[in-house]
Amino acid sequence: MSTIENKPTKTRSDLLQRSITAFLFVAVMLGGVLGGPIPFVVIFGIAAALSLWEFASIIFIKGDLRHKLATLFVGMISYSFLAFYHLNDIETSITAILFSILLTVFSLFISELYARSELPFQNVGIILLGGAYIGVPFLVLNLIAFESGTYEYRTVLALMFFTWSNDTGAFLLGRKIGKTPLMPNISPKKTWEGILGGLLLTLVVATAVSQIFDNLILIDWLILGFIVVVFGSYGDLIESMLKRSYQMKDSSNFLPGHGGILDRFDSFMYMLPFAATYLMWIK
Repeated sequence: MSTIENKPTKTRSDLLQRSITAFLFVAVMLGGVLGGPIPFVVIFGIAAALSLWEFASIIFIKGDLRHKLATLFVGMISYSFLAFYHLNDIETSITAILFSILLTVFSLFISELYARSELPFQNVGIILLGGAYIGVPFLVLNLIAFESGTYEYRTVLALMFFTWSNDTGAFLLGRKIGKTPLMPNISPKKTWEGILGGLLLTLVVATAVSQIFDNLILIDWLILGFIVVVFGSYGDLIESMLKRSYQMKDSSNFLPGHGGILDRFDSFMYMLPFAATYLMWIK
């Protein structure tokens, strides 16, 4: 992982690398959503695990394998339980999931006792933060996909499209006319004009989605698009705040030219609890 530094001028080969990576990333994500329940659970489970690992690698010192593995375990346990229930067509046991979380949390304190850590409560807090910040959104994504009891890809696919259109619109209009910084101390390149560009393109895409998918009406798609823009933008800023706090430019170099998995999922995962709350409210 590299520290914050001035970016070199992008060459044609850099742009080609970014384009190839972006194409492959989109292809894998679409394959995960459109491929059915097993590819969905596997692809997004891998994305969650890699995001958790990158989060732990940013915060915990190099070589601190125990705490990194603990972060991964805490963040993935609920997702794994829920995926098992859904893939095996078993009625979801919320009680079993809650008790698995509860036992895991209390086990962390016991683990810190034997490890004789210098900052045990800080370590436990960071591990639980990773589980909440990353594990919970991917758990919510699983709930959205299986909300009807069977796998339903349309809402998940639409939320992905909204996230991508928000990023694209913000980049295009922000680069063209962006002059008013949103939060210069956190993300100097993010502008209010970019936010407007993201909102406009996302609402256009939401309107188009309403003509293709009939599981929600137009107003619901538009509101979901607005939620994605607002809270997806916060997600981007919050991850920037995390990296800036630890003098990191990217969460990792897993995706050539694009940084890490967490860099690509920061907006998407952060808006999921808010989108799910709205979906629950309108059902």
